[in-house]
Amino acid sequence: MKLYHFPPSPNSRRVLAVAYHLGIPLDLETIELPKGEHLKPGFIKLNPNHKIPTLVDGDFVLWESSAIMLYLLSKKPGSSLYSNDPKIQADINRWLFWNIAHWGPACGVFIYEYLVKKFRNLGGPDPNEIKRGEDLVHLFAPVLNDHLKGRQWLVGNDVTVADYAVGSFLDLKEVAHLPVDKYKEINRWYGDIEKLDAWKKSAPANFM
Repeated sequence: MKLYHFPPSPNSRRVLAVAYHLGIPLDLETIELPKGEHLKPGFIKLNPNHKIPTLVDGDFVLWESSAIMLYLLSKKPGSSLYSNDPKIQADINRWLFWNIAHWGPACGVFIYEYLVKKFRNLGGPDPNEIKRGEDLVHLFAPVLNDHLKGRQWLVGNDVTVADYAVGSFLDLKEVAHLPVDKYKEINRWYGDIEKLDAWKKSAPANFM
C-alpha cells in the first residue's frame, strides 16, 4: 500500500501513527504542499479534492484520513484500536465524527492562519479569524477536557484510533498558537499520546 502524505499535516500523521501501531508497512510518498504538488494533474487523478493523505492499495484509491484509518484497521481485525463491541465502536466513531465536525475546524483556523498562510506567502494572521478560532476552541475544548477527567484515553482503557485522530492537532499547538494551555486534562492526555511508540515514529523529521 502506498500513502501520499505531507509529514507535518495532522491528517497525515494520524494515519501514519495508526499504520505503525498496527504494524502495517506503507510505501510513503511525500506530497510537498508548499510547492503545490497536490495541484498537479497526476495527483488530482488520485484525489480530486487535491488533499492529503491519499491511500492507494492496488487499484483501490481512498482519501479522507478517517476512512483510511478505518480501512487500515480492517486489515488487522481485533486490534485494541477499534473494538469488536458495537457500542465501543460507536463511541469511537462518535469522537472521529466530532473531530471532523468540531475540533478539526476549530484547530484548523490556527493552522491556516499561522502556518499555511506563512508558507503560501499570504500575509499575517487575520485578527478576525483568530478571534473566530478562539471562540470555536473555547466552545469545544471544554467538551474534550471534561470527558477526559478520570480517563487515560478517550474510549475505554486502551488507546484507540480516536485518540490518534483527535490528538493529532495538538502536535502543532506551539507553532500554531492553539489556545489550549488552560485545559489541563487535554494536555495530560496528549502527553500520554506523545509517549506512544507509534506516535514517536510518525513524527516528521523536519518541520515545514
